[in-house]
Amino acid sequence: MPFDEQSVANQKIVETEIAQEMRKSFLDYSMSVITARALPDVRDGLKPVHRRILYTMYQNGLEPNKAYRKCADTVGTVMGSYHPHGDASIYDAMVRLAQEFSMRYRLVDGHGNFGSMDGDPPAAFRYTESRMTRLTLEMLTDIEKETVDFIPNYDDRLTEPTVLPARFPNLLANGSTGIAVGMATNIPPHNLGEVINAAIVLMNNPDATLDDLLKEVEGPDFPTAGVIMGRMGIRAAYGTGRGRIILRARAEIREEKNGKIAIHVTELPYQVNKALLCKKIDELSAEKKIDGIADVNDYSNRDGIDVVIDLKRDAKPQVVLNKLFLFTEMQSSFSVTMLALVKGEPKQLTLKEMLQHYIDHQVDVLTRRTRHDLRKAKERAHILDALLVAQDAIDEVIALIRSSANVPEAKEKLAARFGFDDLQTTAIVRMTLGQLTGLEKGKLEDELAELARKIAEWEALLADKVKMYALIQSELVAIRDKFSDPRRTEIQDIDGEVEIEELIPVEDCVYTMTEMGYIKRTTVETYQQQGRGGKGVKGLTRREEDTVHTMFTASSHDFIMMFTSKGRVFRLKGYEIPESNRQGKGLNIVNLLQLGGEEKVTAVIRAPREIPAGQECYVTMVTKRGLMKRTPLAEFRNIRAKGLNAFILREDDQLAWAQLTNGTDRLLFATKSGRAVYTAEERIRPHSRNAGGNKAVVLRDGDAVVGFDKVEPGKSVLTVTESGFGRRSDIETYRFTKGYSQGVVNYQTEKYSTEVAAVAMVDDNDDIILIASDGVIIRISAASLREMGRTGKGVRLMRSAERERVVSVAVVPHEEDEETEALPAAQADDISDTDDISDTNDSADESLSDEDIDSADEPIPPEEE
Repeated sequence: MPFDEQSVANQKIVETEIAQEMRKSFLDYSMSVITARALPDVRDGLKPVHRRILYTMYQNGLEPNKAYRKCADTVGTVMGSYHPHGDASIYDAMVRLAQEFSMRYRLVDGHGNFGSMDGDPPAAFRYTESRMTRLTLEMLTDIEKETVDFIPNYDDRLTEPTVLPARFPNLLANGSTGIAVGMATNIPPHNLGEVINAAIVLMNNPDATLDDLLKEVEGPDFPTAGVIMGRMGIRAAYGTGRGRIILRARAEIREEKNGKIAIHVTELPYQVNKALLCKKIDELSAEKKIDGIADVNDYSNRDGIDVVIDLKRDAKPQVVLNKLFLFTEMQSSFSVTMLALVKGEPKQLTLKEMLQHYIDHQVDVLTRRTRHDLRKAKERAHILDALLVAQDAIDEVIALIRSSANVPEAKEKLAARFGFDDLQTTAIVRMTLGQLTGLEKGKLEDELAELARKIAEWEALLADKVKMYALIQSELVAIRDKFSDPRRTEIQDIDGEVEIEELIPVEDCVYTMTEMGYIKRTTVETYQQQGRGGKGVKGLTRREEDTVHTMFTASSHDFIMMFTSKGRVFRLKGYEIPESNRQGKGLNIVNLLQLGGEEKVTAVIRAPREIPAGQECYVTMVTKRGLMKRTPLAEFRNIRAKGLNAFILREDDQLAWAQLTNGTDRLLFATKSGRAVYTAEERIRPHSRNAGGNKAVVLRDGDAVVGFDKVEPGKSVLTVTESGFGRRSDIETYRFTKGYSQGVVNYQTEKYSTEVAAVAMVDDNDDIILIASDGVIIRISAASLREMGRTGKGVRLMRSAERERVVSVAVVPHEEDEETEALPAAQADDISDTDDISDTNDSADESLSDEDIDSADEPIPPEEE
């Protein structure tokens, strides 16, 4: 078709910003997902697809006392009439309504394979059959009495209900799960009898408190049973709409006939895949993370779950069971988010609010039902009045009708003769001659009297809310007595249940980690202070091939941010790291963090819970290859269990240090070969989490950064060598550089045949903890070290065994402990600062050009220098 400029010119073209159009389209899509797919209505607890399935089954007459019908028929009808989103989504929703392990009270009675707790998929809908359950009928009772609103379907051929009458509180009874755009809901199922009792309590006392409701609703009641540990999470969920509930499998330690001990698991937490659980237990046993398991077998059948975990003869059953709770989904958490649609808008609701919305819905349903019945009764009474008049003059009525040429004429004659209206004349002319002659005055009068009684009763009901509540309660009680069952999920009280932090003392702790990733928490007091040159005390038990590589200090209640060699960051509370004695090897970090294959934790900082207003705070990170990046701490506010990217690294580099800085701090970098760079933080501008770093230190071949710290007033530079020597030096003896460079001489490694192990800033209020590669630890006071020139050899801090070396240094607050036996403070081989060389070494600085310095402020991509 040729291009017609005139046709285009005559069209109306509306100019709009693409960003505005995208925003509008996304909001429309979001609201469509929220209101039409993902979230349940607070009144009937159903999403649109579930509501359409049940309404279609009701229309098709699939009642509990009728034969099953192929699911394909129902799915096809739902898709063609109400839900044009594909058969898979409809069938998946239908399957869930029929699963005993998903629904506390099934709304679809399925016949065939509808899946299993092992994750087995259901059979195709052409093979399965279904019908409604008896309880489903209560969801649809009186829907034909105008109790709910109807709207046109997607093509305006039919109408569908916007909500079901729902004679019982289905949202709480069966719960709901859904993920929308920017929000999600996760409402646990409950016991029907408990929820109905709570609704009755609220109707009788609108000012009922949470404690009043908790007397009736003990807590969630899951279809797979299990055990809820404690009531704190339940109370939080019911009081605020959000909470975290800890669920455990029901497990019993039994002695088998052959004398062996086995753990029998007969109930699982909600939504746990049984087959994957058994596989996980096998894997943990093979990896030796759980010792003592001989075999795992699943003997579950239609009568119930029975997973048998056979134990070895030397195993400690309770220890194995505790580890199963710790490392597998035999203990899991259910995060409650009580989000539902209220008048079309998503709202987070408390238990009381959810019950009140249901009660309001029932009041509305009963009001509309009563008005419908009242209108029908008045119409019938109006007709009965005419029939009684006609019965008294039956011969005349018959004669008038027979003498009329057609129905309209007959109606006109009756209206003119007896004063009937159109409704009355229509009812009379539609009656056959036999019906007219067979009218009995006594029956008509009895029916009219009964209608008058009902009309008066219904009018009184509409005028009295107390009577309305009483009727709703009686109907709820009838449903409760008919369908409720005993609780399945047990709730175990925890003695003196309080927040976990309240159970753990606030104390300073030393956290030690080995090269193989074993970490432990020990109180600072465990390491008693010694004089410098002491032999130390045994700090941990380790494997021969393992060595200690890092130590850090923090309170047991501090947030601890752990940075990994791959540039990721995790966050734990201090008390989440297991406490151990001084000789214990601790727990492998992979049991606490989700680390990759060769990934390990290389840097740790204590993160403040809040940043004071107006104060800047950055996480400054440094790699082994001398790259630095600083990122606002606010970007690490929400750290997932799987960690966050903190630094995008090159393949040959790894993240090694991290510090909290304020944007104007001065920083010190030190290298293995004995160089040091003293520079300003602001020299490198901030970057986001997903960026690379900037060059901070120029390294020679084979060199690497071994120390990084903030420079603080009153503190001096502590340098420790691998051979166990150390010294303190005044920071003012280090030349301040504005550009990145190789720095100044910090230690003459070639002269003293050693390499620098670590560098840190200390003052007289600090103690220094040194760790050797054989696991020996020593603690000395920083005040016992006098300041020396920055190129002196220093004094011996630690004597280590042959072929062992200092691998890590930690600085902790000074403690006044009674000294244990130590070597004399002065050793024959201590070297004083008389060995200092002059500061002419500054002339060896190899600073780069201004052009190179300027270019260094750009982030370096992972694949580039």
